[in-house]
Amino acid sequence: MAWDEWEQLKADAVEGGATRMRLNQIPADPGGGSGAGDLVVNQDDLGAVGHDAFLLYEDLQTGADIAGAGANKDGVGSSSQAAAALKSHGFATGGALETTVDIWTSQLKTVLQACAHISDHLDFSKKLHAQEDAKIGAVILGTDGGALPVSQIDKYFQ
Repeated sequence: MAWDEWEQLKADAVEGGATRMRLNQIPADPGGGSGAGDLVVNQDDLGAVGHDAFLLYEDLQTGADIAGAGANKDGVGSSSQAAAALKSHGFATGGALETTVDIWTSQLKTVLQACAHISDHLDFSKKLHAQEDAKIGAVILGTDGGALPVSQIDKYFQ
């Protein structure tokens, strides 16, 4: 862009008056995207992802717990019992199995914590955004309780 062209654009902007916001459109996406703007997530999407994270948490908690599977009366799982039995007979495999159970349990707890965090965070986000939408809706209502016309809303942005 030439310098004089830039100066002309600046002069045109000054003559046009105050900058105004347009609520009825967004500019086309120059990056070749869909032109739909930033990330858009609907409440139903948040709920579905949060629910899936909760289901995954429940499935993992019951199905992937090798430390607690086949627990005896003392609460020691069959894998840990096998590791102890192998170690007591001098097999190195017993120590390796015990290490495997410990690492597996640690990793499982990490994944469970992540699933719970995702589920809780999305539930929180869903509620928070619904509250924010309600606040915004209450603020832009006219005195008669109806929606403000665009000309009135536009005053808030000047």
